[in-house]
This record gives sequence, C-alpha cells and structure tokens, in this order.
Amino acid sequence: MRQPAAFCGVIGLKPTYGRISRHGLLAYGSSFDQIGVFSHSLDDAALLLEIMAGADEYDSTASRRPVPAYSQRLSFDHQARIAYLPEALEHPSLDAGVRQACLQFLEKLTVAGHIVEPVSFEWLDYIIPAYYVLTTAEASSNLARYDGIRYGYRSAGAHNLEATYRKSRSEGFGAEAKRRIMLGAFVLSAGYYDAYYAKAQQVRRLIRDTTLDILSKYDFIFMPTAPNVAWPLGETINDPVAMYLADIFTVQANMAGIPAIALPAGTHPDNGLPIGVQLMGAPFEEEALLSFSKQIVL
Repeated sequence: MRQPAAFCGVIGLKPTYGRISRHGLLAYGSSFDQIGVFSHSLDDAALLLEIMAGADEYDSTASRRPVPAYSQRLSFDHQARIAYLPEALEHPSLDAGVRQACLQFLEKLTVAGHIVEPVSFEWLDYIIPAYYVLTTAEASSNLARYDGIRYGYRSAGAHNLEATYRKSRSEGFGAEAKRRIMLGAFVLSAGYYDAYYAKAQQVRRLIRDTTLDILSKYDFIFMPTAPNVAWPLGETINDPVAMYLADIFTVQANMAGIPAIALPAGTHPDNGLPIGVQLMGAPFEEEALLSFSKQIVL
C-alpha cells in the first residue's frame, strides 16, 4: 500500500503485523498479509487505524494490545532521532529525481531540529530475494485450496476430476498468480526446501533483528518508498523481475513486521509525477509514527 500511495501522492500506512485483524482477507502470504490505510490526511489515517485495530476472535494473529486513541494523540513536540540507510540512497536503482527529493526531505528534518544520521544496513540487496521466496511459498500453500472442488472458480468445461482441477486452476488464476504459485511450489519442493525456503527464513531473521536493533537506538528509519515514480501502464508486464525489484524499499517493514508510513514528498522534476518517502517505526509504535508525520507534513 505504501508504493501505490507514493505513486498517487497520498498517505499510505502499514501497521504492525497483527495490529489489524486479517479476517476476511484472501490469504496470500499469511505471515506478511496486512490491512492498511490510504488517506489524504494523517487525521483520517489515525482515525481509520483507531477504528480498525484491535483483537478479533476470528484471527488468532490479531494483537490483544489495547488500541490507543490515535486520532486524539497527534502531538509530537520533542526532538526525534532518525536513521537513514546510505545503501538505499546510494542504490543504483534509485532514480536521481527521487534521490534529490529524499535528500531535501532529510534536510528539512535536520533544519527542524531533529537528529538525522546514516546507519549502515548490509542486508538491503538480500531483502527482495528472501521476500519473494517466502511470499511465493506461502502463496503456493494458501492458494492450493482454490481447486474448483472446495473453493473458488470451477471450470464449466471440466468433465472429470482431473480436468476439474487442471482447468479450474488454469482458467481461474491470472498469469502473475500462476507464476507465483509455481515459484512457491519450486522453493518448497524436495531438494530445494533447505536451499531456498529455510535460507530465506534465516535471512528474514537477520533483517528483522538488524532493523529492530536500529530502532532501539533511533525513533524512526527513513527510506525512499520506491526507486522510481509510477511507470506507464503495462510497461513492466513482460518483465516481472523489474516489477519485483520496485519493492526493494518497502518490503523491509513487511519482513520485520513493523509499522511504516508513506508520505508525499513533492513531484519529480522531469515529469511532475508524485514522489513518496517513508518512515518505519518500532512494533506497535503507530502513535509515534502518525504524530511525527503529522508534525513534519504540515
């Protein structure tokens, strides 16, 4: 939600994993799936989170922590410590106009009296491979139930059991869903499970531990939201790798299960399209994330 929010020049909030119930959501990657918020204002984002967050007897992963009155707690009146990752701002995939907008945003924070410091994060280039190994594996398992027998679409052209399975899944899923199911089935298959899935879980733990270590010393982590502005419709449809790599700056928060917010940061000097930046916070620190964002976007 943060990437499309950045592309559209609006606010996108991803809460902590478990802050909002996933009941009713079509399962894709169960350890990543998260309900979030798009909005034009931080007041609206805070109010929506306040309404949606909380325990749910239909979702055992939903947190039972009390839900703060986010909409009434949007005051942030002290100096913040903000870490930015040089590996992100110097990444070869980052568009020059987006980089300039990020640097201007950091300068704005510094001028406002906040502490802004570089912090190295050596795992940046491992995030996308690990993320797509894990999410496709979970998608392959979750979407296995949509077989034309128990759930989902059933092909009208199937006349026996085998054809029902084959045709229903062939016709019912789009090309991208099929690609991810096949990737997931491959990384979970015998002989590849330890080499791919188990290794990706280890990388995820390293990413989470390192991220939380940074957040134990800083209030927020600053990142670009996407390496580019929105691309033309259909431009990456035949290049799934390019499409996956566009997630490089957003999926760290997903891997770590922490809250993050995308904020508008002006427009690109060459084409006038919206640019977004993001802030990540410690688990269940949505209140600080929203109140600080409210202060700096005024």
